[in-house]
Amino acid sequence: MTTPNNGIALSVEGLSLRFGGLLAIADMTFHVKEGEVLSLIGPNGAGKTTAFNAITGYLQPSKGAVSYRGHSLVGRSPNEIAEVGVIRTFQKTSVFGGQTVLDNILIGLHRSSKQRSWEIMLGLPSVKREERLLRDEAWEVLEFIGLKSRAEELGSALPYGDQRLLEVAIALAAKPSLLLLDEPVSGMNPVETESFMKILAKIRELKITVLLVEHDMRMVMGVSDRVIVLNQGIIIANGKPVEIRGNPEVVKAYLGERYSRAEG
Repeated sequence: MTTPNNGIALSVEGLSLRFGGLLAIADMTFHVKEGEVLSLIGPNGAGKTTAFNAITGYLQPSKGAVSYRGHSLVGRSPNEIAEVGVIRTFQKTSVFGGQTVLDNILIGLHRSSKQRSWEIMLGLPSVKREERLLRDEAWEVLEFIGLKSRAEELGSALPYGDQRLLEVAIALAAKPSLLLLDEPVSGMNPVETESFMKILAKIRELKITVLLVEHDMRMVMGVSDRVIVLNQGIIIANGKPVEIRGNPEVVKAYLGERYSRAEG
């Protein structure tokens, strides 16, 4: 997809979403610039994952517009949205537990396959060549994410932190231009979180735009170009980490005085 000259990758305009009588998101408007890391934070139930679901086609908004590089995403299926390079992870770990780590990555690489079903059934030489190329690429993804040594283990056998990494690796295998990460370090210890922050820095070097939902504030403040704060489905702040950290309304609604003093 072409990139507009204004440098905006994702545009969310006036997005609202209801569940029956409950207004989960109210008139949400924000933009994600090409190449930046933008984080959505807020209390549980603030609407962060709901926004992700609306952007990626798992929920259809009650009103408003969502566009990626100038092309509307509203009304498209999750698969169609993934095809244009908008790839996401999920709040709950979602890996193929009965498959090896390497096979998990090969599944994520399916978008790269150019073979048709009849060519695969006939076992044409072109199919075998592509399989070799995809396996080579899968090994590169595993090396990038730090799971190469676990390639032959089952996904379900990995420690929880490595399962979270594997999910991100599967998303990277799908070749995103916009990567949506839903609480990627949830359940990780401080050492694992620090390691993931370094991986996220490498992801940025690939010129991948990142939209992040996360509760770990040290990570958010350390990796984000901008932070948007949600409370009860409404954006209450939008700015650089240093601005968000000192925003009285954000401190009251989410961060708490204790965090503000610690960071100050």
